[in-house]
Amino acid sequence: MRKKVLSIFLAAALFAASLTGCGNSGGSTQSATSAASETEYKFGKIDIPALDGSLCGAPIYIAYEKGFFAEEGIDANLTAADFETRKIGLNNGNVPFVNGDFQFFSSAEQGIDMKVIGGMHYGCIKLVVRSDSDLPASTTDPSSLKGLKIGVDEVGGTTFQVASVWLEENGVSAKQEKGEVTFLPYSDGNLELEALYNGDIDVAAIWDPLGDIAESSGKAKVLVDISKDEPFAGRYCCFYYASSKVLNENPEEIKALYNAVLKAQKWINENPEEALDIIVKGNYSEVEDKEIAKTLIADYEYETPETSGSHDVKGDVLYFAEELKNIGYLEGDPQEFTDKLYQEVK
Repeated sequence: MRKKVLSIFLAAALFAASLTGCGNSGGSTQSATSAASETEYKFGKIDIPALDGSLCGAPIYIAYEKGFFAEEGIDANLTAADFETRKIGLNNGNVPFVNGDFQFFSSAEQGIDMKVIGGMHYGCIKLVVRSDSDLPASTTDPSSLKGLKIGVDEVGGTTFQVASVWLEENGVSAKQEKGEVTFLPYSDGNLELEALYNGDIDVAAIWDPLGDIAESSGKAKVLVDISKDEPFAGRYCCFYYASSKVLNENPEEIKALYNAVLKAQKWINENPEEALDIIVKGNYSEVEDKEIAKTLIADYEYETPETSGSHDVKGDVLYFAEELKNIGYLEGDPQEFTDKLYQEVK
C-alpha cells in the first residue's frame, strides 16, 4: 500500500510538472497552478496530506485539479502521509489541514492540538455478509449477534469502531474482554473479503468501494451502510481538521483551505461523472466500476457552501464522542470534549 500511495503521488507530481508553463486557464487546474509564480499565492505553498487512495477524499483531489486551492491563494502540494504523521503534523503546525474520520477523536483527547472545523460527508464504510447469510441488518434478539467473528482493518481503527457502535446499539458488548464477539484484523480489504467468502469471518467491516464491489459480484450483501442506515444515518462520519497552532496564528489560511474544498464539494455534487474521470485519470483512487463509484459519491452528499452551517456538525461530533465513550475509546465527558474539539470557522 505504501508503494501504491508513493506511485500515485509521483504520477500526480509528474503530470503537474509536464504541464508547467501552459498557462491555459481553461485547461486542467494543474497547468494553471503550475504556471503561476510562487509570489502570486497569498499563502504560498502548503503541503496537504491527501494521497491515500480513498474515493471519499475526492474534494481535495478536485480542489487541486480544478484550481480551487489556487483561487484561494494556495499553492497546494498533495502528499502521502500515514495517520501518525498527520496527527503529529497537526499538533506542531506542519500539517495545517486534513480530512479524517472520528478515529482522530482519541488522539485529540490525548492532547493532539487540533480542531474540527467542518463536516465533509456521510459514511464510507459498510458491514457486509455472505450472500447466503441469514444475519439480519437489525434485530431485537441480541443473542443472534453474539459469537460473531468480524473482520476489520485494525483493532481500534475506524471500521472496528463502526462495528463496535453497531453492536452496542443492538445490545451486544463490543468490549473484547467481554468475549461476546471476536474481531479479526486484515490490513488488506481484499483479503478480508476472501476470509468472509471462505467462512473465516461472519461480517466484514470494510471501506468503500469494496463492499459495493462485493455486493455487485453476488458474493455478498450489505448488512449496514453507514451513509444511510441507523444508527449512523444523517450524520457526517468524516470531518475537516485544522491545526490549532495554524488556526490561532493564521486563521485566514485555514478559512481559505476550507473554502477551497467546499467549492470542490459543490462541483462534485453537480458533476459526479466528470469528477470521477479526473480521479481516474490522475490515479487518485482505483475505480473499477464507475457506476458504483458514481453512486457512492452521490450517497456521500458532500457539504457545500450553501449547506455549510445548516447541518449540525457539532451535533455529529457529540454523537460519535458519546458512542466512543460507550465503547471505551474516550474517557472524559463527551460534551466537554466536543466543546473543546469543535470550532466553527467564520
